[in-house]
Amino acid sequence: LYTYLINIIGRFFMNKVDNEFNLIINEIKNSSYEELLGKIKLNFLCLPYIYQHSLEEYFKKYKFWGSLDHAIGAFDEIEKKAKMLKNHYKDIVWLYNKLSDYFSKFILLAVLKNYLYYDFVSLDKASDKKYKHYFDLDLVPNFNNATIVDVGAYTGDSILDFVDTYGAKSYKKAYCYEITLEVLEQMKGNLSKLSNIIYKNKAVKNKNGRVFLDENGDLSSNRTSRRGGLPLECVSLDGDIKDKIDLIKMDIEGDELSALKGAKKHIEQDSPVLLISIYHKNEHLWQIAKFISSVNKNYKYFLRYYGGNLYPTELVLFAIKK
Repeated sequence: LYTYLINIIGRFFMNKVDNEFNLIINEIKNSSYEELLGKIKLNFLCLPYIYQHSLEEYFKKYKFWGSLDHAIGAFDEIEKKAKMLKNHYKDIVWLYNKLSDYFSKFILLAVLKNYLYYDFVSLDKASDKKYKHYFDLDLVPNFNNATIVDVGAYTGDSILDFVDTYGAKSYKKAYCYEITLEVLEQMKGNLSKLSNIIYKNKAVKNKNGRVFLDENGDLSSNRTSRRGGLPLECVSLDGDIKDKIDLIKMDIEGDELSALKGAKKHIEQDSPVLLISIYHKNEHLWQIAKFISSVNKNYKYFLRYYGGNLYPTELVLFAIKK
């Protein structure tokens, strides 16, 4: 009776975000995998055709999460999502409790509501339009003479945003890793007016070696594979950079966890600000924060979302030294 009363009182004093999050977690907890899969599948099939079609075309173009085509009975994307939610809801609770502000908690809630109910409204509200992608001044107000590392630097857009946000004197050196040579050449042109940029046509992994470039027709989502394509050197950040690192940004199409493992010493010793994309694999939602926490306990965690309202891409984990 005492425990029951404590739970009732606890629910009474919860705010709206906490309450909604707990309701969703209890729904996942109290459903079997088959029941959860059936609910998500039914919610998808009840969507207007335009939303179904848009999602199916999106997953056809970007193959990170599995296939989705109801006309042929292909629901791999939904099956993987349901399995992750059912098997790892406790890990999601762990992440929720680790998040240091309620905007982050609201974002995680919006992601779950999209996963389960195809709630596009909450996801739109979660999108941060105040600041540039990765550079939230409420979380990281300044840098001074910093060594920064951009893994998945693409055409240099994040470096330009960094300088625009913090100023040209905010960094002393920037390492830019990009696996596609054509894109790296574009980056060199875009950053030609900046000094102390170190360009690296290398993949970043947990150890040194060789991988292959896997091109899919969209330069922004090229990734690496163990065989095929153009051979490419891969390195670990611990092995490739000897400087003290102040910031690491990563967006490398699902290889983020491997690359972080290769930066373990820097994370442990330097406590750099970490700005990590966590949306390319379902499990990265919680895995990446858990890995960082296992290496260095002296971090606070935040989420920021910069994507659209259809599916939660452009989701970034901020890990900032306490």
